[in-house]
Amino acid sequence: MDFEVIVIGSGPGGEGAAMKAVKAGKKVAMCDSFANIGGNCTHKGTIPSKALRHATQILQNRNDFRNVNFQEMLSTAETVIKSQMDLRKGFYIRNWVDILDGSASFIDKNTIVVHHSTGEIKEYTSEYFIIATGSRPYRPADVDFSHPRIVDSDTVLDLQGHPQSITIYGAGVIGCEYASIFRGLRTKVNLINNRAQLLSFLDDEIVDALAYHLRENGVIIRHNEEYEKVEADDHGVTIYLKSNKKIRTDYLLWAQGRTGNSDNIGLDKIGLDVDYKGSIQVNANHQTNIPHIYAVGDIVGYPSLASASYDQGRFAASHLVEGKNDYHLVKNIPTGIYTVPEISSIGKTERELTEEKIPYEIGRSFFKHLARAQITGDTTGVLKILFHRETFEILGIHCFGNGASEIIHIGQAIMSQPAEHNNLMYFVNTTFNYPTMAEAYRVAALNGLNRVEE
Repeated sequence: MDFEVIVIGSGPGGEGAAMKAVKAGKKVAMCDSFANIGGNCTHKGTIPSKALRHATQILQNRNDFRNVNFQEMLSTAETVIKSQMDLRKGFYIRNWVDILDGSASFIDKNTIVVHHSTGEIKEYTSEYFIIATGSRPYRPADVDFSHPRIVDSDTVLDLQGHPQSITIYGAGVIGCEYASIFRGLRTKVNLINNRAQLLSFLDDEIVDALAYHLRENGVIIRHNEEYEKVEADDHGVTIYLKSNKKIRTDYLLWAQGRTGNSDNIGLDKIGLDVDYKGSIQVNANHQTNIPHIYAVGDIVGYPSLASASYDQGRFAASHLVEGKNDYHLVKNIPTGIYTVPEISSIGKTERELTEEKIPYEIGRSFFKHLARAQITGDTTGVLKILFHRETFEILGIHCFGNGASEIIHIGQAIMSQPAEHNNLMYFVNTTFNYPTMAEAYRVAALNGLNRVEE
């Protein structure tokens, strides 16, 4: 065999797998069709969109939009992408992982053929494989994505010129994030949702706050709508809705679902199971129906988070090396949604607790009352703690506002403790630095405690 382990895909899942395997003494190769290391997360998804969002926020804070240019905003993202790529490439070089630059496809259960970027075609054998090829935006056949005015989350960064108006079809996480970004750039935004509510997996109060602030910033939200057809020309895009509405804007951003990158890698030749969404089916150890081939990250579906993908890669490699794996994803994985303001949550929502008939109470801390928020000017937001009325066990934490995805981890740490330590009183009795945003936990805990003792 040429290698003991070949990892296909250099995103977070592939990186976690490769680093765990090579540090355990395995001879490892990393193969990716991207010209540079980092996968979709670094080059098209998480990193560039969040860098673009940050640049937009700086503009908003300055309130200076005289010379806003989308391409100039993207230059910030390019700098971050290069830094991340160089950092990650260094990991492989320092640990003597071979980098196979090109597209891989299985020709049998122990062999892949790689079409290298140099034009060379070469076969490689391995004892084990870990597939971490990620996912891509879903593209319906009746929408012409070859047209320059129709883009998805992979191609939106290639927009030429500065959009004066854009329609975003799909109001999931990606749709809501880009609605915030483009509206922050003073682009007119239509956000079309085929459901009755934005991000219905979140707590209703947080969803209502998001919808309010998007509308307050000028985003037009249309719920319960489905497209009939899409027409594009040299000057714009018209989307026809089944409700007989017709919306025309400069561009259309399609943000309706994702599909696994499982085609074109020869899985049908080796009999590896894939579902209708292109996701690879795996067991608790991340093994496919072919035991020496593993799959991790977005290609396996839920939870489709970069942080979780990295852990899945490590867990799969642990099982591969040791024949067992004692680690699994934590029960409570926080959401991080980078709208403006951002959202993060963990645990149960009010809706879920009500349906389960669990007696709960709420503690809130509004950012406008916190000294740190008043100092920075980021006074929009709330931290909300849901806890059991009798045992004070923390059942859920929901945060809306600047820094939400950071401060949620304080609550995550307490919720991960044994039942006797996962308690509201921790926040009541703990001394926090002042002034900080973390102090919101103490304020919310005292607010909730007062409700119980009334």
